[in-house]
Amino acid sequence: METAATAAYPILVLIVLSVALLVFHILLQGMFATKELGSEWNAGPRDGAREPQGILAGRAARASANFRETYPGFVALALTLAIAGDPSGWGLIGAWLWFVARLVYIPLYLTGIPYIRSLVWLASLAGLAVMAVVIIV
Repeated sequence: METAATAAYPILVLIVLSVALLVFHILLQGMFATKELGSEWNAGPRDGAREPQGILAGRAARASANFRETYPGFVALALTLAIAGDPSGWGLIGAWLWFVARLVYIPLYLTGIPYIRSLVWLASLAGLAVMAVVIIV
């Protein structure tokens, strides 16, 4: 017989992976900003209005901001699935869809690929919708 913790394990792994993805976004954004503005800027208090102006630094910052817009929703839905259970397995599929789409989104955004990037973003929202439907139904 499965315990609740054992049944919730796959979704909990995805929550941990999502935190790793959040940290990756932060490091990527910081790396491009530091490359442009220097390590002295990065190590300093960053007083003033000096912001990176480069294309990659800007794209990394916008991709990170976009990720953080849906991330709280993912965490809330994933934790709800971990607590309430996911007997059908569809919630886990939705969570994986969100995660993989958010992962694929990064290189698409950094390389400036339009339309496909938007479709991938929509796929991540579809993953959240699947998770929500599993919880509601």
